[in-house]
Amino acid sequence: MAWGTLKVLAVVPARGGSKGIPRKNLCQVGGRSLIAHAAATVKALPWIDHAIISTDDAAMLEEGKQYGLDAPFLRPSNLAQDTTTAVDTWRHAWLASEAVYNCQFDLSVWLQPTTPLRTPEEVERTVQALVEGHHQAAATISRVPGHFTPQKILTVDDQHLIHYYLQDGAQHTGRQTIPAYYYRNGICYAVTRATLIDKGLIIEQDCVGVLIDRPILNIDEPLELALADLLASQSSDQASSRPG
Repeated sequence: MAWGTLKVLAVVPARGGSKGIPRKNLCQVGGRSLIAHAAATVKALPWIDHAIISTDDAAMLEEGKQYGLDAPFLRPSNLAQDTTTAVDTWRHAWLASEAVYNCQFDLSVWLQPTTPLRTPEEVERTVQALVEGHHQAAATISRVPGHFTPQKILTVDDQHLIHYYLQDGAQHTGRQTIPAYYYRNGICYAVTRATLIDKGLIIEQDCVGVLIDRPILNIDEPLELALADLLASQSSDQASSRPG
């Protein structure tokens, strides 16, 4: 299917409950809420047909609407628990949106507000990798720092003695001998209808990784929120100081 003929849904998931930071998605980074940051990304991508906020929280619903996201429904409470999976939440949002807009989406992107410093270009790269590579899913990834790789991880036994997590860990004293590892950084996920609706998956066998080669912040704790706010403020100051 050609890029221009795709029907694309963007979903911004924003659960009201949050353990690490209460009502996290309404917290501000660089003078805007996390929800507002996600909405701004969507607004910069004209190929997205519909963009919705999926939330169980009335205030977050209004925040999404204020910044241009559609809010056609309130997420059921049973899909807003600590144990609720992203697959279940995304699938509900997808099917409910199809009923509202009376259409069938070819693919969807998942933009978590907790990664507010994403760029529209990174989201577009993710979807482009899926479509032009003829894949069924795509996810942004980052390299695991060398000191966090499996060869460097330790376990502690009942006697408080430490052991390498991998038996060959002792052989890898230098980072040059350690293979590259990657993790999902939360910037963007993109899936086809077949992957999410039919298979109930986000990461499947035919999922292409899109490397984001810069520091990434995924906000779970107050310190991460403060750091994101600092970085956003610095970026704004640099932009305003550039000659016009």
